[in-house]
Amino acid sequence: MQTDPMRDLVHHTYALILAGGRGSRLRQLTDHRAKPAVHFAGTMRIIDFALGNCVNSGLRRIGVLTQYKAQSLIRHIERSWGFLEASLGEYVDIVPAQQRLDQTWYTGTANAVYQNIDILRESKPKYVVVLGGDHIYKMDYGVMLAEHVERRADISVGCLEVPVSDATEFGVMTVDDQDHVIAFDEKPAQPKSLPGKPGEALASMGIYAFDTDFLVEQLEIDAADPNSNHDFGKDMIPRLVNKARVFAHRFESSCVNMVGDRAYWRDVGTIDAYWEANLDLTHVVPELNLYDEAWPMLGRQPHRPPAKFVFDYAGRRGFAMDSLVSDGCIISGAEVRRSILFYGTRASEGSRVDDSVVLPDVQIGRNVVLRRCVVDKLCVLPDGFKAGVDVEHDRARFHVTERGVVLITPEMLAAA
Repeated sequence: MQTDPMRDLVHHTYALILAGGRGSRLRQLTDHRAKPAVHFAGTMRIIDFALGNCVNSGLRRIGVLTQYKAQSLIRHIERSWGFLEASLGEYVDIVPAQQRLDQTWYTGTANAVYQNIDILRESKPKYVVVLGGDHIYKMDYGVMLAEHVERRADISVGCLEVPVSDATEFGVMTVDDQDHVIAFDEKPAQPKSLPGKPGEALASMGIYAFDTDFLVEQLEIDAADPNSNHDFGKDMIPRLVNKARVFAHRFESSCVNMVGDRAYWRDVGTIDAYWEANLDLTHVVPELNLYDEAWPMLGRQPHRPPAKFVFDYAGRRGFAMDSLVSDGCIISGAEVRRSILFYGTRASEGSRVDDSVVLPDVQIGRNVVLRRCVVDKLCVLPDGFKAGVDVEHDRARFHVTERGVVLITPEMLAAA
């Protein structure tokens, strides 16, 4: 019986998602949760994109490595991603940091994988895909794996083109005409432009494909090096560029969500970037398509009643325009425009929510005004509350970004 080569390839691959980071640039939004656990798009968490990409790509053996304040992340994965079929060898393993090999927590991305090297030995995959759990994108990892095998690569590094001005936050690669990596600089102060494309640099996405035996060997070499930071971008990849077959994989060739000629990928690592990426979803034609049945947004959601809009009187009309309103929300005589309301939110009469991201189970009282705000889960906004109206007043109570977006958390409200 003939088999699909791509299906056979992903069947022999193990995916490791690195989900232990705080994401400190998200400020108080990650005081109680890791960045991958931050809510997104009304019903999802950031990590759902990495997990969904794996499952849609056919990668059904997945390990999620957690560390920083992981309880909400663990609970979400257990409740939303337990639908894989164990009898077919499909699973999502949640792997908390356990100091298995020494007395330290993860000291770098390579060390995180090294401390869980026993998982790879037990699973015996032929290939390993390592990726982060904190970015918003849709990608077919099977395409990357197929290219990895075709090139007989030791390491394949997912990459995309970014403006040179942004490239200081990435590992920047120099490649030849066959996309063989000939230099790799982690977060360089002066990134190199691509030949023929001044102002554009080739940046690592932190997505790697390895032959398993090669990965295990190199992790052991790196672990024994006292001068290493034990990080893929800082140490392993630069060290191996001239010693192994390291290739760049162009994201646009495996990107599932193309907008014109652009491949959609977002690092929602700041409050401004998080707010903007969410509100983009309210556009008539957003850059990220959540309604693609060929590449569905996966993960089970708890059953909640439909969103409800009540009252239809002048000055007391419940409605939402150009907005995403999730299940369990009740809009009772309030106006919502160009905003996202996550599940369980209630907005009372006379209130106005504009250009805002309101996380789950928020209570919005009467005559509340929100403009350009991010409101954290479980906030209770009293009658007459206003934010986004007087910037100086907001700064005294809340966190206000460079672009004037106001972050509001329960702790801030209690201290106000």
